[in-house]
Amino acid sequence: MTTRSYDPVPSRRVAFLGLGVMGYPMAGHLARAGHQVTVYNRTAAKSAQWVAEHGGKSAATPQAAATGADIVFACVGNDNDLRHVTTGADGAFAGMAAGSIFVDHTTASAEVARELSAVARQRGFEFIDAPVSGGNLGAINGALTVMCGGDTKAFDTVRPIALAFSKAVTLLGESGAGQLAKMVNQICIAGLVQGLSEAIAFGQKAGLDMKAVLDVIGKGAAQSWQMDNRGPTMVEGKFDFGFAVDWMRKDLGLVLAEAQRNGARLPVTALVDQFYADVQALGGGRNDTSSLIRRLT
Repeated sequence: MTTRSYDPVPSRRVAFLGLGVMGYPMAGHLARAGHQVTVYNRTAAKSAQWVAEHGGKSAATPQAAATGADIVFACVGNDNDLRHVTTGADGAFAGMAAGSIFVDHTTASAEVARELSAVARQRGFEFIDAPVSGGNLGAINGALTVMCGGDTKAFDTVRPIALAFSKAVTLLGESGAGQLAKMVNQICIAGLVQGLSEAIAFGQKAGLDMKAVLDVIGKGAAQSWQMDNRGPTMVEGKFDFGFAVDWMRKDLGLVLAEAQRNGARLPVTALVDQFYADVQALGGGRNDTSSLIRRLT
């Protein structure tokens, strides 16, 4: 993990719900930044492991974790998981006090963000949708990009605290805007990875030294994060890391559903989604999204 310093921020009582590959290190950064962290995870052993490593406390339910917290962060799997930890039995919303803030880092639908924001306001607190980009390494290194939707005052409270695990935290509009921005992000990535896959496969068929080619073109107009960070491993056929194809298909499903609602035309995104389905059929659902090249080699 990259060693990093934390800007001085007054200690706050926070909860973190969901200690997966993203949430575990994100919650760890909050603890190292000096906040009083209570964690909840569906598998209690993971919570116990986190407490042994970082201190703080664990709770048996989202409600118990959220009780007494100024800010409740969450990073779970999907819309249904998010509803479960917020408004479900023993959900966090039942434990949150007026004036507190719920910050959702799940990549979910804009619809559920707006739904839960309305419920939160009825109960006297705020909900910020705040999906992230940067993957597991970004979470480990405290270098995530956070796209937010919600109330400006609540965002201003959350931002300095979220910078414990982020390099940029930006408010993009009202509730749902963060999730919509994350969809834009995933549309861009889908097209980039497909283009990179075709380019590398073409170069290999042509007999080129693709590591050398990527080094050269990576200094010009073709350069991208995907080329720099995934191009070399694509050439080597290494995919057992990173952001899983299964997760990307979940995200693209959200994108395509939103496009149906707003009338956006996404022909390339829809096609790449089906290409990822091919990778799943090959048994690569847990491989990194760069494994898209497997269809071509």
